[in-house]
Amino acid sequence: MKVSVSGCSVEEAMRLLGGRWRLLIVSYLVDGPKRFNALRRDMPGISQRSLTLDLRALEESGLVQRTVWPTAPVRVDYALTQDGERLKPVVAVMKEFGMWLKEKG
Repeated sequence: MKVSVSGCSVEEAMRLLGGRWRLLIVSYLVDGPKRFNALRRDMPGISQRSLTLDLRALEESGLVQRTVWPTAPVRVDYALTQDGERLKPVVAVMKEFGMWLKEKG
């Protein structure tokens, strides 16, 4: 993972959540656990590889938990961890800002 250059807290957050998909993934997990294919349906523009890599990065950072259920076929769920729950206000502000942009545009 990249190292923070400025030491700024905003840069640190953007290092983790930056990019096109990560905060969007978090926004879909705010309502509860989802399976991989459900996330793909929610974001039709994301490739399987990008979704996999971003979920792994969020998991490694401790924001998302991956749970494998011993069923046939195997069921895998993704959910926000307790640390990931701290992103709910960020998602809410981004939604509000996005709606303001849509109205303005």
